[in-house]
Amino acid sequence: MTHKVRHVATNVHPSLTPAARVRFAHPSERIFASLMDFYEITWEYEPVEFAIDWDESGFAVSAFRPDFWLPEHRCFVELTTAEQRLVTRKNAKVRRFRELFPELEIVVVYQKEFFSLMQSHGLNAAVLNAA
Repeated sequence: MTHKVRHVATNVHPSLTPAARVRFAHPSERIFASLMDFYEITWEYEPVEFAIDWDESGFAVSAFRPDFWLPEHRCFVELTTAEQRLVTRKNAKVRRFRELFPELEIVVVYQKEFFSLMQSHGLNAAVLNAA
């Protein structure tokens, strides 16, 4: 599902933006999508899953589904807002994704960067718990 937004900041009630119409797995994803809406950046939420490991029979046993695809920028975005000590498994999946699909761009946004992004937009990390 691709979302293109026009004049969100001034003409559309927040409940009608694309970010308000998608069921996200984590509040940080809704905040990120809302920022993309605000800046009129087209986004797709979890549009594709990539197999990254297979068993001896050739069946996928591990996969990776990046959080966002930004088609105008031709890159995936993966939000990792958990504490750094908890992101080891996700980092391994991102490394494997990069090995298998070097032609695809992926940006990983870690907790510290995400909180900085929120702060730069006047948002408090407590918003994550309220969302």
